[in-house]
Amino acid sequence: MDRNLVTGALAAVAALSGLTALLAGLLILAHRRLRVDEDPRIDAVDEMLPHANCGACGQPGCRPFAEALVAGTEQPAGCSVASPAEREHIAAFLGVGVGEAVKRVARLACAGGTHVAVERAHYAGAASCGAAAQVAGGGKGCFWGCLGLADCERACDFEAIRMDEHALPVVDEVLCTACGDCVDACPKDLFEVHPLDHRLWVACRSLEEGDGLLGDCEVGCTACGRCALDAPGLVTMQNTLPVVDYTQPHDERVAIERCPTGAIVWLDPETGPQRGVAAPVLRKGPRRGTPT
Repeated sequence: MDRNLVTGALAAVAALSGLTALLAGLLILAHRRLRVDEDPRIDAVDEMLPHANCGACGQPGCRPFAEALVAGTEQPAGCSVASPAEREHIAAFLGVGVGEAVKRVARLACAGGTHVAVERAHYAGAASCGAAAQVAGGGKGCFWGCLGLADCERACDFEAIRMDEHALPVVDEVLCTACGDCVDACPKDLFEVHPLDHRLWVACRSLEEGDGLLGDCEVGCTACGRCALDAPGLVTMQNTLPVVDYTQPHDERVAIERCPTGAIVWLDPETGPQRGVAAPVLRKGPRRGTPT
């Protein structure tokens, strides 16, 4: 082999080795100079959290929430999954107050169960709202209504949603952590996360206007505007639906009383949705025209 070729190869190897050693030294030096030691309390607080990683606190997971707690930018009360005792324990460890946080829960903007809403077609595919919605929006007469195939119930890791006898999801306000999984699971965008004290609620998302929609759902909003007339400033009509301004005092039920279908309700923490005096009495069995 040519001696000059060998010498050149050895020189190249030596140069690369030297460059590698130099870069390694620079990295070690940079690490020592620029290293930021992590507060050991973060690991301790992380262990105290429930590791649900639900995001209800506003952070992407429990570890980032622990970091925010140690940094003082979040309060222990921000974790809706932890028990009161667990939040107190974290606060005592950090030497801070528990803080206050209004509990948030998921709300369903539909009351059209099988007893009041008609199915125009029988869907026989996969038992999933997402799948049914791909087939002309599902078989329900109201295009915007709940399909009742329990995607939200299955998505909830906290067992806070159950399907009632009319194939409608019911949210358990005690168990709900406001994680938002039901919001993501519903193909009709019927769920929203709201503070618990938002008791006035529009339980409809239909964009159809007038009494004609009652042929598909007896509890749909007809856009009559009576709620907005009775609660000016609190309720306004936007397109075909009433919208509640929750920045206004909303601790009275006047907006629900003259609703002719009961589409706007008062969510009582003990007895559930309350309809106004003008709303009709609902039947208990399935509505005629619904396939069995």
